[in-house]
Amino acid sequence: AQNVPNSDWEKKVTEYFKEKLKENNATNWVPSLNDVPVHYLKPNSLVKFRCMVQDMFDPEFYMGVYETVDPNTNARVLHFGKYRDVAECGEIDLNSSQTVTLERQTFYCVPVPGESAWVKEIFLNPQLYAYISASQARVSPSTSYTPSRHKRSYEEDEDMDLHPSKQKEQHMGNSPYCGGDIHGCVEPKRLETEASAGHHLISPNCSPPLDLNFPLPGEKGPACLVKVYESWDSFKVNDVLEVYGILSVDPVLSVVNNEERDSSALDPMDCMDTAEEQRVHSPPASLVPRIHVILAQKLQHINPLLPACLNEEESKTFVSNFMSELSPVRAELLGFLTHALLGDSLAAEYLILHLISTVYARRDVLPLGKFTVNLSGCPRNSIFTEHLYRIIQQLVPASYRLQMTIENMNHSRFIPHKDYTANRLVSGVLQLASNTSLVVDETQLEQGQLDATGVHNVTALGNLITWQKVDYDFNYHQMEFPCNINVLITSEGRSLLPSDCQVHLQPQIIPPNMEEYMNSLLTAVLPSVLNKFRIYLSLLRLLDYSISDEVTKAVEEDFVEMRKNDPESVTADDLHRTLLVARFLSLSAGQTTLSRERWLRAKQLEALRKARLQQQKCVNGNEL
Repeated sequence: AQNVPNSDWEKKVTEYFKEKLKENNATNWVPSLNDVPVHYLKPNSLVKFRCMVQDMFDPEFYMGVYETVDPNTNARVLHFGKYRDVAECGEIDLNSSQTVTLERQTFYCVPVPGESAWVKEIFLNPQLYAYISASQARVSPSTSYTPSRHKRSYEEDEDMDLHPSKQKEQHMGNSPYCGGDIHGCVEPKRLETEASAGHHLISPNCSPPLDLNFPLPGEKGPACLVKVYESWDSFKVNDVLEVYGILSVDPVLSVVNNEERDSSALDPMDCMDTAEEQRVHSPPASLVPRIHVILAQKLQHINPLLPACLNEEESKTFVSNFMSELSPVRAELLGFLTHALLGDSLAAEYLILHLISTVYARRDVLPLGKFTVNLSGCPRNSIFTEHLYRIIQQLVPASYRLQMTIENMNHSRFIPHKDYTANRLVSGVLQLASNTSLVVDETQLEQGQLDATGVHNVTALGNLITWQKVDYDFNYHQMEFPCNINVLITSEGRSLLPSDCQVHLQPQIIPPNMEEYMNSLLTAVLPSVLNKFRIYLSLLRLLDYSISDEVTKAVEEDFVEMRKNDPESVTADDLHRTLLVARFLSLSAGQTTLSRERWLRAKQLEALRKARLQQQKCVNGNEL
């Protein structure tokens, strides 16, 4: 209102919120859709959402500036349409020369697939982790809620009851664009509860159940239509974002959209959309709320114990403080994982290297830094792999256990595909955010026949492991989506799937009660120590690493010697794998350059691993 002649008002809004959110603990009081059910949130209020971009819809046009006319006095008033779905009431003059049509982009966003319970817990209750100072940890937790917290005040409810005409007026208007001022139309009591039932929700406006299109089965949380007004080209599908924006849950949206499905009289352009497309792109706002973005940022990671951005000065202090006590943390983590792997310290070493691995670059089609480990020798059909996964789940921010049964392979949807009728990308299990840990449990595999879908799914898994990419199915063509997924395969013999490194498990202890033993490991570790493990694994993934010319030359000479001594068994693949082991071994000790000692230690680990495989081959014949 104050800046009508000035076109810079939008920048001022963004700058204002940027500055406000930098203030100490400012992000704490912004409620999060990840934590607070939508019916407890006040419409048109500032909210935040931690999410993954699951799909991008076509850009939509909206009235950035529009003019209303009072039918009684003919008084004309200009309004701005930004950050809202429904126009303020009054009769809109569609032929006004003052009307400005603008464009915005809509992303369909879902909570981060496979996000660990501890991540949600820390974001929800930061006060429980008060020993992490605000300057160290990432200051973006949400306030927890109570049933009365975000409801409209008693006075507002009373005002609505005393003046029902207000509510009526706000639904009136001669224009299809006109709904109500959202503050007056919504009573939280009447809104649907949050989308917590998983994939499908029954909506009163949709005859079939509404599929929220979560990549993983059994996921909970709201899906949102996130409307972006600027720099939308900088975001892409599968990016993890934190958005701050205006919540829009106007019931008028559902009413209008329902009417559009029955009749295209409102807008001739709508007859170009199928009923299915309208249903998917305009779901009831109470089930799929809208967020009009004021600020959005891509997240490097979703670990709430770490600073959001490691380049800031305060974050550098946090990193240097943690790195100074890295050695005992690594030793404790190694001990913890050794117990989890039934006393096998070599397998525990490789598991640490696997958990801190990440694709750091791509050379043509080759992803550098991927380190898929096949942990063979796991007991068949045992609860061991299930409990090992639960331990990994407690250490990493996002993970998923894929049970490789014939049933799952033949009937699951792994690859996202384009549904042209609904004009949306239908999600699949392999649509995951970067740095998700995917544990493939091959011990569940029984004899049986893979059908065409099963073969397709196994091929997709193999491509994900080898090339760190998933080919999304667009019916007439495939489209490559690069990814960065840590894959751990647990199997009895050598895996059917490719891997960068096979480690054969050699249990030193066989607990009489496996479930009791594995559960006691987690209860025995202190929460503060567990949090150090979580920081350790997330932080080391984000560090830079280099090899000096001097060490490079020494490694080359060493490799030439190794080839001379054993030309048959030492290959270029061995050099590549040993360099990878050396890289993650150095980083696991907090060293960002390769030293001679680490190179020798990497060679020693590789020799032990290969000797163990050779020994297994002798025992089991053609096991390898």
